[in-house]
Amino acid sequence: MGSKEQQNCPSQRKIAVFIVLAFIPFALFHLCFNNPFSATGDTTLQDSAAHVVLTSYSSSSSQEEESQEESLCDYTKGKWVRDEMGPLYNGSSCGTIKDGQNCLRHGRPDSGYLYWKWKPNQCDIPRFDANRFLDLMRDKHLAFVGDSMARNQLESLICLLSTVSPPDLVYRNGEDNKFRKWRFESHNVTVSVYWSPFLVAGLEKSGNLDHNVLHLDRVDERWGNDLERFDTVVVSVGHWFLHPAVYYESGSVLGCHSCEASNCTEIGFFDVFRKAIRTTLKAVARNRRHVILTTFSPSHFEGRPWDSLGACNMTEPYGEGKVLEGLDLEMRRIEMEEVTAAKAVTEVRLEALDVTEISVLRPDGHPGPYMYEFPFKNGVPERVHNDCLHWCLPGPVDTWNEIMMEMLRRWRV
Repeated sequence: MGSKEQQNCPSQRKIAVFIVLAFIPFALFHLCFNNPFSATGDTTLQDSAAHVVLTSYSSSSSQEEESQEESLCDYTKGKWVRDEMGPLYNGSSCGTIKDGQNCLRHGRPDSGYLYWKWKPNQCDIPRFDANRFLDLMRDKHLAFVGDSMARNQLESLICLLSTVSPPDLVYRNGEDNKFRKWRFESHNVTVSVYWSPFLVAGLEKSGNLDHNVLHLDRVDERWGNDLERFDTVVVSVGHWFLHPAVYYESGSVLGCHSCEASNCTEIGFFDVFRKAIRTTLKAVARNRRHVILTTFSPSHFEGRPWDSLGACNMTEPYGEGKVLEGLDLEMRRIEMEEVTAAKAVTEVRLEALDVTEISVLRPDGHPGPYMYEFPFKNGVPERVHNDCLHWCLPGPVDTWNEIMMEMLRRWRV
């Protein structure tokens, strides 16, 4: 009998061990989810924190991938393609369009120039979404500062935004509405424009002054004094630097451009243009404002006199083969170099809205003789005034604001 019990003991011990091992996972499971030493609130906090970490990591990873994808897309390289959707507004639906740029209302007979969109080689630019733009700029002040090209872009934006929210003009001053401010009450957004053709301080030529005067070491007070009120500044200048001018720095004459009658050294305008851009970017960065520099906008007189019949009379964009050269190339190069240099020494958001290359392909987008109402109603004259510099509204300049919206979206302003 004792021998039989000894033979059964190992079997019983094996059964007991098996039962214990089988019970352990259930015990551990119970302890993990019914821990009497952990408060319910602590468990919730730990679980929530874990989700925050995961979400933050996932979101960061997604944003990094998105940023990498966008950084690979050079929107300046592409072509204009047909777009049957056409513009979001017209010369009748938007009351902000300057008369000289309301091409269809002034009798321009063709409308094909309205049915093109810019298609980058590596990505797509979404159609302008006015609600989204206003959401991005909610409770913000966006200011356009510069010459008539800044005003051209500004009026395009106001027209685009007015398709969903009526703008309220709350301020107007200066000849030809050079200083204006609108409010979009739906989103508490302010959009303003400041006339400043040099960005830096200066005097424009007038009846008693046959040249411009620029002070290259300080910004124009007309917008500089309001800088703290802005959240984002869009600056755009260039063409006024081509005019005769005398330049000052630190109170002394630096030189001049096309100054045959002046007793100072001819120094041209490229270096002066660079100094003006540099002074402006430093001032904006110093005040911790975000800044977008819209690059030089090309004209399309194509070597013809401004009053010659047939200047900028094309009806379609240029295709492949048209490249930047001469003045357009140099002015853009200066701006891009100065933006790059400024970004290296500041933490504020600062980007170039590089429109020069895409705009040089649109000789069809200017008012031409339709800067005036029905210029050929009395026949075809030998000479006619042409605007081959500014852009029809609606027109190619609307694309600038589509690109700018994507910049603001990435900034998450």
